[in-house]
Amino acid sequence: MNKKLKTDAVDRLFDAVLCLKTREECYNFFEDLCTVNELLSLSQRFDVAAMLKSGRTYLEIAEKTGASTATISRVNRSLNYGNDGYDMILERLKQS
Repeated sequence: MNKKLKTDAVDRLFDAVLCLKTREECYNFFEDLCTVNELLSLSQRFDVAAMLKSGRTYLEIAEKTGASTATISRVNRSLNYGNDGYDMILERLKQS
């Protein structure tokens, strides 16, 4: 974990997210918290991660999601050298 990220404010944000119980609650909270573009960017990165894990090419991903190759590369770097957060969530979603 990035030590610069671990702050009381980030802890409070994550605690708030962990309190959400439904998709509707998520929409309400994240629409208040984020701009439309921020939320769309986050969801795009998540889609990119799922597509990379399924073996799709950068070109396929760019065409399907509209993500730039820089974004795809950044997500790929997180998949290969990050904290395995994407892997954990994608695996849990597969199991549910």
